[in-house]
Amino acid sequence: MEYNLADLFESVVDVVPDREALAYLDIPGTGAERRLTYAELDAVADRIGHHLLDSGVRAGEHVGLHLYNGVEYVQTLLGCMKARIVPVNVNYRYVEDELVYLYRDADLVGLVFDAEFTDRVAAALPHTRRLRHLIRVGRAE
Repeated sequence: MEYNLADLFESVVDVVPDREALAYLDIPGTGAERRLTYAELDAVADRIGHHLLDSGVRAGEHVGLHLYNGVEYVQTLLGCMKARIVPVNVNYRYVEDELVYLYRDADLVGLVFDAEFTDRVAAALPHTRRLRHLIRVGRAE
């Protein structure tokens, strides 16, 4: 039987579902702290994974994570792994030419990106044929 990191995470969820898994600042700069239990984090990751699959991304295909290091990254990473989708990190500092190269070279079919990167993503999209599923996270300032 083959296991991946999502299976390991689900094993922890089964044993300690109500234990705190993640603590983070909900709105940076405000001091508003949020906490997620393993069960809550698992439920969000399930929704993300199912959304990607329902959108046409297949197990084994690559989805870029063009996100800051935050709760959305963790949730999306777990969601991809649970759906057997390959998560590909996209450095948030990349500019258009670097994004075009990465999107093509990594064979991305989907991209989850922070709203702050909308202009860079939009500029790179015309140069990428396979990238067909986009999910924007957050609000542009």
